[in-house]
Amino acid sequence: MAVTSGVRLVAIGPPLALVDDDAAAVVTALAAGGVSVESRTLVEEDEAALERALTPATTLTVILAGPGGSTGDVVRRVLARATGTRLALNDRMLAALEAQHRRRDRPLPRRDERLALLPQGAVVWTDGEPAWALEGDAAAWVVLPRGGLGPATVDSLVDFARARLGRAGAVATRTLRTAGVALGDVEMRLAPWLGPGEGGDVAVTAAPTDGEVWVRLRARGATAEAAAVALAAAERDVAHALGADCYGRDGESLEQVVGRHLVARGLTLAVAESCTGGLVGHRLTGIAGSSAFFERGVVVYSNRAKQELLGVSEEILRVHGAVSRPCAEAMVRGICERAGAPCGLAITGIAGPDGGTPTKPVGTVFIGVAVPGAVEALHFRFPGSRAAVKWQSSQVALDMLRRRLGGV
Repeated sequence: MAVTSGVRLVAIGPPLALVDDDAAAVVTALAAGGVSVESRTLVEEDEAALERALTPATTLTVILAGPGGSTGDVVRRVLARATGTRLALNDRMLAALEAQHRRRDRPLPRRDERLALLPQGAVVWTDGEPAWALEGDAAAWVVLPRGGLGPATVDSLVDFARARLGRAGAVATRTLRTAGVALGDVEMRLAPWLGPGEGGDVAVTAAPTDGEVWVRLRARGATAEAAAVALAAAERDVAHALGADCYGRDGESLEQVVGRHLVARGLTLAVAESCTGGLVGHRLTGIAGSSAFFERGVVVYSNRAKQELLGVSEEILRVHGAVSRPCAEAMVRGICERAGAPCGLAITGIAGPDGGTPTKPVGTVFIGVAVPGAVEALHFRFPGSRAAVKWQSSQVALDMLRRRLGGV
């Protein structure tokens, strides 16, 4: 079997998955343990596709896959063929599956016993959701459950990887997340660090993702402490260059940062949404503890809804239209007054693909924001599909509020 050196991560899932928290957790944990993941691949649930993704074999391949159903069957069959082994009943896996079902107060269905069929030689890790590893002379594979990664499983993976690869120094990583700034602008500011070797022991890269630009720093050192010191120094300089456009680090989302600002200032927020259909409210209420800052949200799609629920005047709608700066301002004032909330967001626009006009083409969006003592609305033109316009609208609205909260 031809084997190349390095560590590969293969995730099995839908082809348009934008965010994979499990994959990010694996890469971050391995990096902290001094193991660098050299490639990441997303494949559909298909045996031929998985075989291609695993060819040639690497020193270590980490596979993220659902443990049950057809996904688990695909992984087991492909790895059995790759290693020239048979699938055999693994007693440890069977016991782990039975224990899982006992905790749910139900027996293991007979049809699920096949999940305990693993390639001969597989070693099962049973701390949390069952995972398993398979070793050959030159290559090894670890199969982890998507959606079920616990700290013990991640620790086992790091120990396994370090044992297979040896520890050639340590790696420390940081991702700085920015909003409201283009990739080209970020690259201009970070020019002193972006060139090959320009950062010394720290490599700096910038990439656009979901309407943001993420700046990734990867520091190497002889020890974990040395890597951490190099990373901290580079992070300080890079963050200074990014300024207020940098809103968070690593796994922090924009809505989490906004929520934290609101809580720190003892403020509450109300939201009125038209073209985004509740997306901003959905993002904010996806945060644990959001009841501490999120007062209410309304979806006001029709003109009548804007009038009845927010008090937008008939004159504004007749003279300026529902997609206008005056309407966005009236919407945000109305939601704040009715909710008794000092902060508000309002979004009205044309998400498409139809409904645009020469003066207000598809992608035209007005966003209103209110903080104590100030109300304003801004005009934007977002490119892309209906979903893209909605996402960018929610992103810019949250970022507008974040920036204005900085001065409250």
